Amino acid sequence: MEVVISNTYEQLSKAAARAVAKTLNSKPNAVLGLATGGTPLGLYQELIRLHKDEGLDFSQVSTFNLDEYVGLKPDHPQSYHYFMHENLFKHINIAPHNVHIPSGTTDNYQAFCDSYEQRIAACGGIDLQVLGIGSDGHIGFNEPASSLGSRTRIKTLTKQTIDDNARFFGEGEKVPSYAITMGVGTILEAKRIILLANGEGKAEIVAKAIEGPVTSMNTASALQLHKQVTFYLDTAAASRLAMREYFEWIQAKLPG
Repeated sequence: MEVVISNTYEQLSKAAARAVAKTLNSKPNAVLGLATGGTPLGLYQELIRLHKDEGLDFSQVSTFNLDEYVGLKPDHPQSYHYFMHENLFKHINIAPHNVHIPSGTTDNYQAFCDSYEQRIAACGGIDLQVLGIGSDGHIGFNEPASSLGSRTRIKTLTKQTIDDNARFFGEGEKVPSYAITMGVGTILEAKRIILLANGEGKAEIVAKAIEGPVTSMNTASALQLHKQVTFYLDTAAASRLAMREYFEWIQAKLPG
């Protein structure tokens, strides 16, 4: 496990973008696992800049998103289809047929979940998975008590997650109670994982994920089991880490 602590959200976003760009430069047809929410926006903005200013090429890249709300059509402003199109895909040269996002309106969710897993496998697996972390420690929509071996499936959202996400919806607009999400087991099969977190509000749960016990009550803690995972944090999100000085010392000793 590697922990990279930056002074600001902008710096952590750029550091994470460099990791993605390194993957694409070494493997132009890489498979990326992508996340939504406020945290990865800076990463996506930097990837767009790298594409426009430095020619970062997405023409052979395939992507698989972590999750989608059940019941939202792709053109709904709060769907993750819409989020990804507006905040990344329409700004880069990715082929539409290489973009995969769970369907929130399929007629057969079990069949879709099975096919999503099969498509990931058919692409050779995910080379680099991007994650955020929920205030209760969830990755994807793998809420507390999710199996650490779980696969893509329908998940009932907790009240805390629904309340946290209500800010993205209009006044009086109901937040969906269900989502389709990659499982923890699916996520852990990625060859490399990066998790981004910023702000004091994430500090306690980040510390538990990195330094606490591996437990289904904090599904991000399962990342401790992965052989190549990097947490990109700002100083606020890293503020509760007991080993913070050690992590910073390691980064200072790395060759330039």
